[in-house]
Amino acid sequence: MKLVTAIIKPFKLDEVREALTALGVSGLTVTEVQGFGRQKGQKEIYRGAEYETNTVPKIKVEVVCPTGQAERVVEAIQTAAHTGSIGDGKIFVTEVGHAVRIRTGETDDAAI
Repeated sequence: MKLVTAIIKPFKLDEVREALTALGVSGLTVTEVQGFGRQKGQKEIYRGAEYETNTVPKIKVEVVCPTGQAERVVEAIQTAAHTGSIGDGKIFVTEVGHAVRIRTGETDDAAI
């Protein structure tokens, strides 16, 4: 099993979710996060005053999938989240050693 974690622009969430649903992904976790990369923050205007923020709002999407499906999940996210401008985000793939569905006790692939 693999955990695919994507940090994307907030307005791309619906497109990413639709792309993953089309692949047959049965569940995902979405979290509102803030951070910075090469952008180093951004300038905002609030009530006519310009100020600089150290972090940028992003969305973190996490999907646990069978190892054989991970590359297709990454490609779907990359295609759906791409704008071609700075701050499109990153995708990380990590190994999942064990998973348990709390309600039924199913484990590993059966749990996802």
